[in-house]
Amino acid sequence: MNDLVRQHTALSDSDLEWLHLLVSEWQLLSDLSFADLVLWVPTLDGTRYVSVAQMRPNTGPTSYQDDMIGHLVPRGRRPLLDAALDEGRIVREGDPEWREEVPVRVESIPVRREGRVLGVIARNTNLLTVRTPSRLELTYLQSASDLAQMIAAGSFPFPGEQVDMDSSPRAGDGLVRLDAEGVVQYASPNALSAYHRLGLAADLVGQHLGQITAELAPSRGPVDEALVTLASGYAPREFEVEGNGGVIQLRAIPLKPKGTRIGSLVLLRDVTELRRRERELITKDATIREIHHRVKNNLQTVAALLRLQARRMDSDRGREALNEAVRRVGSIAIVHETLSQNLDERVQFDEIADRVIAMVAEISPGRVTCRRNGRFGILDAEVATPLAMVLTEILQNALEHAFAPGDEGTVEVAAVRGEPRTDARLLITVQDDGCGLPEGFDPQRAGNLGLQIVRTLVEGELGGSFDMLPGAGRGTKVVLDIPVQPQK
Repeated sequence: MNDLVRQHTALSDSDLEWLHLLVSEWQLLSDLSFADLVLWVPTLDGTRYVSVAQMRPNTGPTSYQDDMIGHLVPRGRRPLLDAALDEGRIVREGDPEWREEVPVRVESIPVRREGRVLGVIARNTNLLTVRTPSRLELTYLQSASDLAQMIAAGSFPFPGEQVDMDSSPRAGDGLVRLDAEGVVQYASPNALSAYHRLGLAADLVGQHLGQITAELAPSRGPVDEALVTLASGYAPREFEVEGNGGVIQLRAIPLKPKGTRIGSLVLLRDVTELRRRERELITKDATIREIHHRVKNNLQTVAALLRLQARRMDSDRGREALNEAVRRVGSIAIVHETLSQNLDERVQFDEIADRVIAMVAEISPGRVTCRRNGRFGILDAEVATPLAMVLTEILQNALEHAFAPGDEGTVEVAAVRGEPRTDARLLITVQDDGCGLPEGFDPQRAGNLGLQIVRTLVEGELGGSFDMLPGAGRGTKVVLDIPVQPQK
C-alpha cells in the first residue's frame, strides 16, 4: 500500500498512516457486512482511482475471485465512487451488478480524516445466497452500518488505538451489542458460551454487561469500577476478564454513527485454553532456565574441586592435566550460564567466545595477546556447547605449544557466518604467529588428547571439518567449517 499511495496519489504520510489504521481494523467491517471491501484512492491528477487494499469476509462468499490491488479505474466509470468522493456521503443507489453470473450489491463509503475525504471504500456484497436474515445477521448488518457512518464521518478507526488483528477478538468469536446505558441488546451464541465459562447461569440479554462482568470477576474494590466502565463500552479498549477458571478477552467499540454514542459493540473470545498453554510454556521455560543454572553451578563446583586437587599435586604434569580439565569444564559452564538467561535454547555465541578466550588466556605468560574478529552469531545449544569446548582446546593448544616462555605473540580467532546471502555455515579460523607445526605433523593422526577431543567433536558431533595448516609466513592456522542453522 505504501508504494501504491506514494506512486499514484498526493496523500501525506499522516494520511497514509490513517489508511493503515483503517486497514488494520476493516476486517471487522467486512465480516459484519458479509461483504468484500476495496479501498480506492484518487490519483495525483484526479482522473483515476487506484485500489490500494482489499479485504474478503470470513462470514460470507467473496464477490471478487481476483486480486484487485493495484488496479486503475478512470473517473466516471464507477459513478458510486465519484458520488461518494465528491459529496462525502455513503452512496447505495443503483441496481446490483452482475459478475460472472453472480449479482453483487455495490456501496461506496467515503474515508474521511480531519474533514477531508482521502478515498472511498467499495463495499461489494454477493447476493447469490441472500435469504431471510437471522437475529445475529441483522445485528451484524446494523453494526456494520453504524461503523460505515463513523468511517464516513472520520470518527473510526479510533486515533492512537493500534489493534493486533491476529490476537484481537473477531466478530465470529463472540459479539455483544449494547445500548447507550451498557445494557445487552443482543449476544451471539459464542458470546453467551464465553460468559457461561465465567460462571454466568442466566441469559445476557437485558443485563448490564459492565456490572455482570464485575460480579463474575474475582476481584473486589476500585478495580471493579474500572471493569464496569470498560465492559460497558464507553471507550475503545481491549482487556481480559478471568473468573471461575475461565478467561475471556474483550474488545469494546463505542458506536457513534452521528457523533453521539448510541451504544457499543463488544467483541469477545474465550481464551482459557490459550492462556493455560501460555502459562505452561512460561513454567516450562522457567524450569529449563533453572536447570541450566543448576548445571552451571554444579560444573563450577566440579571445577573448584579439580582446581583444589591440582594445588595438592606434586607432579607438574598431573597439575597441568587437572588445570586443562578445569578449563574444559569451565567452557561448558559458560554455555549453561548463558542458556540460563535466555528464553529459548539459542545463545549469542560471540559473548561465549570472548569469555572462553579470556579464560584460556589466563594460562599465557602475559606477553601473548588473544583477540576475536568477526561474528559467530546466534547458535543452538547443541552446537554452542561442543563448539565452546573445541575453541577451548584449540586456544589452549596454541598458547601451550606455539610460544616459548617470554615470547611475544598474537592468537586471533576469526569467525565468518555463512556464504553470501546465507548464514547456514560457520567458518572459524584460529591463527597464531608462534613457532609453527613440527615437520611431518599430521593433525588427523596426532595422538594429543586435546586434538582428539577437537576431531571427535567437530567431525562426529558437529558434522563439520577440521584442519591445521602452516600459517602465512609463520605460525599455525586451524580451520573449522561447521554447518549451523540460519539465524532468524
